Formats: sequence, C-alpha cells, structure tokens
Amino acid sequence: MIINGVTIDETFAEAFPMKGTRLIITALNAKWAMISAQAFTGFATSVIACGCEAGIERELDPSETPDGRPGVSVLIFAMGGKGLAKQVETRAGQCILTSPTSALFSGLDNSEKEIALGQNLRYFGDGFQISKMIDGKRYWRIPVMDGEFLTQEKTGVHDSVGGGNFLVLAESQAQALAACEAAIEEMRKIPNVIMPFPGGVVRSGSKVGSKFKALNASTNDAFCPTLKGQTKSDLSPEVESVMEIVIDGLTKEDIDKAMRVGIQAVCDLGAENGIRRISAGNYGGKLGPYHFHLQEIMA
Repeated sequence: MIINGVTIDETFAEAFPMKGTRLIITALNAKWAMISAQAFTGFATSVIACGCEAGIERELDPSETPDGRPGVSVLIFAMGGKGLAKQVETRAGQCILTSPTSALFSGLDNSEKEIALGQNLRYFGDGFQISKMIDGKRYWRIPVMDGEFLTQEKTGVHDSVGGGNFLVLAESQAQALAACEAAIEEMRKIPNVIMPFPGGVVRSGSKVGSKFKALNASTNDAFCPTLKGQTKSDLSPEVESVMEIVIDGLTKEDIDKAMRVGIQAVCDLGAENGIRRISAGNYGGKLGPYHFHLQEIMA
C-alpha cells in the first residue's frame, strides 16, 4: 500500500492488555490545573521502568468538571489493578494533594471495578477530615494550609490496551520529527487515548530481549540508521531517521482511530517531505494479543 508516495508496510503493531483509569484534576485556574496534571503524569512513559504509563488527555472547560472549575483530564495505565492503584495513590498524594487549590475526581464513575483515589489520602487530615455522600459517591474534604483538598473516594478501572504504535521512517531526523509532530497534533483530538512518551514521540524504540541478561528490552537495532552494515537492517539507504509513536487507549477501537489519523497526517506530508515508510513494532505475536494491522487500518 502506498499513500502519497509513502509505503505502508504489510505488518502489525503488537499491543497488550492493561488496566486504566481517567482522573479529573481541577484548580483555581487552568494554569494550576495543568501544573498539577503535568506533575502527576511525570516519569510515566513506559511500564518497563516507570511502573505505569500516563498522559494528559485534554483540558476541560469549567462546564465539564464536577466542581465547575477549570480542569485537566489525565489517563493512567498499568499492567494490573494493584499496580494501577499503587501508582494512582502515590502520584495523587505527592503531586495533586500538594498542588495549590487542586481537587481530584474520578473520570470513570460507572465501572464495575474501582480502586482507591482519596480513600487513603484522607488520613493526611489527621482526624480532621470529613466526608460527604453526593449522588451515591463519597467525597473527602481534607484540611490543608491553603484551605481544603477535595477528592472523590474511588475511581473506576477499565480493561484497556497499551502499546499500540507505528514507526515513521524518513530521510532525515528533522523530517521524521516534523511528521511525528503533525501526527501527534491530530491524534490528541481523539478521546480515550494518550501518547505517553515525551511530546508523544519516542526515538529509542525497543525490541524484546537483549544480549545482556539483566535487560528485558533493548535498542531496536534493525531500525537504527547508524547500524546499517553491522546488523540485519530493515532500512533502505535513504532512510536516516526513525521515530515511533506509542498509543495507550481505553479500548482497541480508540487506538485504531488514533493510529488512523496519525498515519494519515504523516502521509499528508508525503514523500516530497522525505517520508519514506510507515512500519510498526512487530514482535512475532509474542508480546501481546492485540494486533493493529497497518494496511487494514488505512484501507
């Protein structure tokens, strides 16, 4: 398949099951809601070393938040419910409870499974915390030095998908980055997904395994332009830069949509802007049960 001179490889991106939740962070103004959200989602690019993958989904108008203040929606994913609960509680306590004027709510209220949100954070109130039930949901008011921290007791958990991806192969580093930036701009318009790496883009794409026993992942040498001639390369002579976009979503369909608009944005730049191919992280079906076939998505 070729779109605007860009070859779409006959391959698939391989993804795996995760548990995810959406949180809504509000504050006195949009600036402080975003500061809190950025702190909460920091160091959350990959479960390989971070324990979770998290990112900002979108900014929220006051009309969209539980307390009528400016807000930010964030998504956070982990390999299991217990791991997710630990990450949510730790990050909420260190990054949202501490952030001036912040409040914290669940963005997934109708899930069958729930984990603690403010349930344990309430103990920071040292006995002065109080709770209220509103529409069947419990909220905690925790006294802090700037007033009080309002948080919902629990948040829902959703069976999710992590690791959807595609690779952009270009003639230069600048062209690969420009293409990825165009893709991210469009992909951020799709709800229920995040691209957890810095700016949504990762240059250090990995393969499963390593020559070093202590590592379970290592550099994807087949796509490293400086290793042409030293390894079994998957790059043609004119390709000098490869970058990857990784997507986590609440459903497989959400990732499908995000990949489609992202790949289309790259193809819109086309071969005239140095974009040669679109490929994907394929590990022979051993990494995960979710397979995103590029040509089917773009058909």
